[in-house]
Amino acid sequence: MTQPDPHLEALLAYLREERGFDFTGYKRASLARRVSRRIGQVGVDGYAEYLDHLQVHPDEFTALFNTVLINVTGFFRDPAAWERLRTDVLPGLLADRNPAGPVRAWCAGCASGEEAYTLAMVLAEVLGVDRFRDHVKIYATDVDEEELAQARSGSYTVRQVAGVPPELLERYFEPDSDRYVFRRDLRRCLIFGRNDLVQDAPISRLDVLVCRNVLMYFTAETQQRILGRFHFALTERGVLFLGGGRRR
Repeated sequence: MTQPDPHLEALLAYLREERGFDFTGYKRASLARRVSRRIGQVGVDGYAEYLDHLQVHPDEFTALFNTVLINVTGFFRDPAAWERLRTDVLPGLLADRNPAGPVRAWCAGCASGEEAYTLAMVLAEVLGVDRFRDHVKIYATDVDEEELAQARSGSYTVRQVAGVPPELLERYFEPDSDRYVFRRDLRRCLIFGRNDLVQDAPISRLDVLVCRNVLMYFTAETQQRILGRFHFALTERGVLFLGGGRRR
């Protein structure tokens, strides 16, 4: 087994202590590759010198985090999986529920919000728009504040909404110049906030938990710890919706 690079470990410890970002549970090979890419862009020599650079140039943290946190997302990624959730899973989960009771969902690792709004559309299709608006809460979280700001706006380019079926685009988005904005009345049902899956407590009493193409970046040990928290977060009949684990 390859021994950890002590200089990389020192850099990760500094990021955790100074900025609260705990990357120690991430797979070292991919993490080292991304950090090294940023080091090459800055033009310094190695992890130790880059740590010195961070201490002198605090604005560099943002660039580093944007390099490490690869936010690959989109509306209805893997459409067949979303269709099965809509037609086979959610109707049975929600059929015997009190129509006036709350429905709680969590989109973990939501990036710029596309998957959270996809989940919103799927739930609205199953429940009906009125019941969705009155009873659904979707908690959408990420560690990247810039991505969360984009997600809160609910505003996307024509290219970004290309994966949304035309009938859903018309039903759930409003044109705004050259962009599409998710309906404001339904956007109130989504709560965006920062949550670090490695170290923060999970959201609880969930009916649906979506975490797609996120766990693959973590070590096996960290994956097991996160999955344990997810198990705690779900109700007895709650559904965990994971991705296929393929990396692009």
